[in-house]
Amino acid sequence: MSFIDTLRTAFKGGGAARVPLARSFQSPWGWTYETGGARPAFDYRKAVNHAFLDNPVAQRAVRIVAEGVGNAPVDSAAQDALALVRATSAGQSLLETLAAHLLLHGNGFVQIARDASGKPIELFALRPERVSVVPGPDGWPQSYRYKLGERTLELPVEDEDGWPSLIHLKAYHPADDHYGAGCLSAAEQAVAIHNAASAWNRALLENAARPSGALVYDGGADAAGLTSDQFDRLKAELAQAYQGGGNAGRPMLLEGGLKWQSLSLSPADMDFAELKAAAARDIALAFGVPPMLLGLPGDNTYANYREANRALWRLTLLPLAGKILSGLAEGLEPWFPDLALAVDLDKVPALSEDREKLWKQVSEADFLEAHEKRAMLGIREGGLQ
Repeated sequence: MSFIDTLRTAFKGGGAARVPLARSFQSPWGWTYETGGARPAFDYRKAVNHAFLDNPVAQRAVRIVAEGVGNAPVDSAAQDALALVRATSAGQSLLETLAAHLLLHGNGFVQIARDASGKPIELFALRPERVSVVPGPDGWPQSYRYKLGERTLELPVEDEDGWPSLIHLKAYHPADDHYGAGCLSAAEQAVAIHNAASAWNRALLENAARPSGALVYDGGADAAGLTSDQFDRLKAELAQAYQGGGNAGRPMLLEGGLKWQSLSLSPADMDFAELKAAAARDIALAFGVPPMLLGLPGDNTYANYREANRALWRLTLLPLAGKILSGLAEGLEPWFPDLALAVDLDKVPALSEDREKLWKQVSEADFLEAHEKRAMLGIREGGLQ
């Protein structure tokens, strides 16, 4: 029975059977109850669309971290290796791309392109959802399979000469030996709540925050119900004159026997602002970004903003940049022995006060030799320690 037939039967009355209730409204939270509360399997592509492409909080959090790592001042004594790391491919920074991959997917794959002499000439960041690990008989990875559509490329861990062909960076995963865990999986539920609250508020806004209801026909005990033509005409006139945000608030003129019965709570009772703010804070927490830097409500003063920026570098950007740089240095070490890649902390504006205090303390330590002071400050002859 359709929704129109259900209403027609309800208005006419006299039916022997009980009129079934129709679900005319689909709540944004209804999928949880329809699936019995079970959480669907994590799908990376769908999660990226819902989070990075549809959710402003998640996208901004990823951009803050990825762009911060990509613009970090990296230093090294090996200038050739430093040029490889700082290079851009198709207009995208290698470090920024790897930081985004590690945040979202938990894995970063870097293909090493070499010239005829076998020397690395460029580093390519591969999309992690296209790469799968092929373990050997002992369980350790023996190759990596890159799949794009129907094409498949097999990349061995080492070529026939023993040179690495791919660098695998991964975040910590307590239950997987081959793949890392990304922040997107932990933030998926918060993103879903935030998107659902936004969709709900938009639905209220499109209806000018007017609660819905039912038009009840009561012509008395002896009155007949509405005919089919009367019902269709009444429904069409209601949709044309009163449906949508442009008609919200228009006075309704009802004929005899018709009355309006409100069926829902007022929008004041359905305010999801606090729910959205809580979900946004969970998203910021998952990606390691202070909520203040995302424009969320809080103590938005200059002093707190400065401390939040410092915390972002100390707790998120520097550890992530260190993981990426150490992994790249390990993969490039066969061509660049004793390669060291690190962020030059003296060139990070957010850490200038901390570095100034450290320099002052080390400089005033008369019991230290010059080489000991340089070691404590992380510098050496020719470059970074």
